Amino acid sequence: QVQLVESGGGLVQPGGSLRLACAASGSALRFYLVGWYRQPPGKQRELVASITGDGTTNYADSLQGRFTISRDNAKNTVYLQMNNLSPEDTAVYYCNAKRLLVWDSSSYWGQGTQVTVSS
Repeated sequence: QVQLVESGGGLVQPGGSLRLACAASGSALRFYLVGWYRQPPGKQRELVASITGDGTTNYADSLQGRFTISRDNAKNTVYLQMNNLSPEDTAVYYCNAKRLLVWDSSSYWGQGTQVTVSS
């Protein structure tokens, strides 16, 4: 059982940056596959980036290298650094932690944090 709380969202101008945080309690995130997802208005939720227990990362091709996912084990927090933001990045951003055990593939979601990119 792990509880996730996202923070760091808000209003930012095009070209600006934000760093989202996914703070976990109850379990260590290094034992999970952790992903950042986003859901723009009227669209399906999509995977933005993920990080494995050993630190391997992957990103959606559409992000074009603008986003970086990282984990701070001491703080039990996964971050999403978002640079050069555009209005197309406006969405609710969610953190997900998934166990990758053959006998336990439980998945946990945070409440989401709103990111709005606008002048």
